[in-house]
Amino acid sequence: MSGFLPFDSTHHRTSDGGSSKSSQEKQDEAGHWYLSRKEIEENSPSRRDGIDLKKETYLRKSYCTFLQDLGMRLKVPQVTIATAIIFCHRFFLRQSHAKNDRRTIATVCMFLAGKVEETPRPLKDVIIVSYEIIHMKNPGAAQRIKQKEVYEQQKELILLGERVVLATLAFDLNIHHPYKPLVEAIKKFKVAQNALAQVAWNFVNDGLRTSLCLQFKPHHIAAGAIFLAAKFLKVKLPSDGEKVWWQEFDVTPRQLEGWCPFILSIEIISDQNCQPLLFVALIFRLAIKC
Repeated sequence: MSGFLPFDSTHHRTSDGGSSKSSQEKQDEAGHWYLSRKEIEENSPSRRDGIDLKKETYLRKSYCTFLQDLGMRLKVPQVTIATAIIFCHRFFLRQSHAKNDRRTIATVCMFLAGKVEETPRPLKDVIIVSYEIIHMKNPGAAQRIKQKEVYEQQKELILLGERVVLATLAFDLNIHHPYKPLVEAIKKFKVAQNALAQVAWNFVNDGLRTSLCLQFKPHHIAAGAIFLAAKFLKVKLPSDGEKVWWQEFDVTPRQLEGWCPFILSIEIISDQNCQPLLFVALIFRLAIKC
């Protein structure tokens, strides 16, 4: 696990006692995490350090893949993995990849996410599993991390990293995901619920690997995922009666059509491991234009 340089204090907000803030104040603060795609790409701290968009996109996918693997090995729920990923996205929205090792930060975010989502894993387990993943090509890594000196060095690194991440996030650890509104809405539809939920859920998970959660609120992502899943499965969603389906999310059809290209972002379909999505995405884009 590589170390990282001291973070740039000019790109984070410090906490002034978050526990005393009202719900409305916390909601207002949450709005600071949502930016346009242009703002995210052009104002990235990494860009100022010479890391171009293509490289940063690769680094983003890299730590997402790492976190997915780490979470599965630690046997935490998908929601915990998603929280860790969002913590990472928000961290690198304010800090540069050039000054922070992504896998160290990701390990910290997984440790924090476990506590936040009430699925904690012992720090020792997180450190050991993370180290083994990072050094998986080294057959001696599993034994080396069990050496007291090596373990204590990694522990110190993660505990330092925890302070850096908390300061960068301004101790704002309140994360909402699209999963709950997605499932609750689908339960109300008299359609093929299981299939629709699974495909929509998969779209949400794919979107985690992009900057989508930094651009759109969870219920908007949920609505877009359901819309695309229904297109894919050729499922007709409720569109008459007292309440049409999209009103569950307080969105309009026009807004949905605007968000869907982001869900089908080139960031997702350009990955060599996501080739099946390319064909599906093209179908969706044609369907959206109809």
